[in-house]
Amino acid sequence: MSGAAFAVGRVPIADTLALRAKVLRPGGPPESARVPGDDHPEAAAYAARDGGEIVGCVVLFPDPCPDLPGRAAGSWRIRGMATAIGWRGSGVGSAVLDAALAHVRAAGGDLVWCNARTPARTLYERAGFRQVGEEWIEGDFGLHVRMWCELAPDQPANLSV
Repeated sequence: MSGAAFAVGRVPIADTLALRAKVLRPGGPPESARVPGDDHPEAAAYAARDGGEIVGCVVLFPDPCPDLPGRAAGSWRIRGMATAIGWRGSGVGSAVLDAALAHVRAAGGDLVWCNARTPARTLYERAGFRQVGEEWIEGDFGLHVRMWCELAPDQPANLSV
């Protein structure tokens, strides 16, 4: 980590691919990190930058939660959440997740869900997410759990680490 300072803002999804590939698809080229949802017309990406370098990112888009089929309207999915190894524990993950939740609230959404890698479970729990169901192994990507969080429109995000 080159410093503890970083700034979070919205970025083009393509700008997140290099970090997502490095963290989520080790050894793969940036395009290997592209996932369904990246091309959704309402998809948004947020990134934390240290200078020009992206050190954390998240992508989100409207998508019904499979566990709550009656809540399709207002439901958003998080994918491609990644934090550079040297920046873990610095608040980067919380800051980009906070930006994503603020985006969903601003868009009128009230539910956010994801398939989280189990090492990230605590980050999501601090943000108010809860686990639904049992862990499973996702291909070559390891243990995952489904998590979701209901958002109140006036609920401020509070992800202080």
